[in-house]
Amino acid sequence: MYSVKESDWKLFRKLLPEWQERFMGKLLGEYSTMIAGQGLASDRFWRLQERLQKDVRKTGVRAEMKRSVLIMNLRSLLREGAISKDDLDGFSEELRQSLTTCF
Repeated sequence: MYSVKESDWKLFRKLLPEWQERFMGKLLGEYSTMIAGQGLASDRFWRLQERLQKDVRKTGVRAEMKRSVLIMNLRSLLREGAISKDDLDGFSEELRQSLTTCF
């Protein structure tokens, strides 16, 4: 079981806003495509509203900032596509190993 190192926690807190900003930019691009798509404006509106409700709960948009959920947050970010394994450079080998067991 991984015990959160101070250096990993500090790096996570530093990088998370950058990751979230990048992820939300990606989402905005997807929303733009949805809005500009074909079909009734009302259908596009309601699809967008439904998508927003789902996306706002993603870790790439809103993360719980507790050490105890660091690994869970990183796993969610990886699963959502908000980060890649390359984004884990700089974290301890122990942390990266604990994440690779599930991917």
